[in-house]
Amino acid sequence: MIRVQILASSDVVKAGLESLLQNDPALHILRNLDDESAGGAIADLQVDVVVAELESRADDTTSEVLNAAANGVAVVLLVPGSATEWVDMLKQGVNAVLPADATGSQIAVATQAAAAGLLVFHPSDAEILLQMHGTNEAPEVLPEVLTRREVEVLRLLAEGLGNKEIASRLSVSEHTVKFHVASIMGKLGAASRTEAVTLGIRHGVVSI
Repeated sequence: MIRVQILASSDVVKAGLESLLQNDPALHILRNLDDESAGGAIADLQVDVVVAELESRADDTTSEVLNAAANGVAVVLLVPGSATEWVDMLKQGVNAVLPADATGSQIAVATQAAAAGLLVFHPSDAEILLQMHGTNEAPEVLPEVLTRREVEVLRLLAEGLGNKEIASRLSVSEHTVKFHVASIMGKLGAASRTEAVTLGIRHGVVSI
């Protein structure tokens, strides 16, 4: 289970983020840390990922976030405006930069991807961020090509939908969805649905 510490500009925002993420079975939200000394507490409690909402670079939590990143903790940033304004944070160890209005499922997927050591950003910022980050590397080639329907199913998995919800969304039977999920996991070499989504992000099939 991924141990997650949430930092935010206000208690209200922090509570909202905790509410969005607390039902994800892959995540364990740590709620009793003293934000005034979050950097030290993060190291002491072996936090896996910090999810931080920042209002600006002058935010008090910015130094805490960078301290966590320097200590090897994965960091997901939720920020206002374009992520290109925060690209230098990637060079300081931050793993993910998402818009402040990202959905709970997007934040959860980004958190899991960050825990796996991946870089994550919103698709509208991806090309610019990759250029500014100094890499022109293309996504890894899939070991076996997914069908168009499998890509659709994988993207719905990334939204946090279950088989029944996916079946309803695609107007197919739940049995068909189970078949597609099994095929996706087999082609990606994934041991779980979460790993399949993570690999989908890595291969550029899924954006969040």
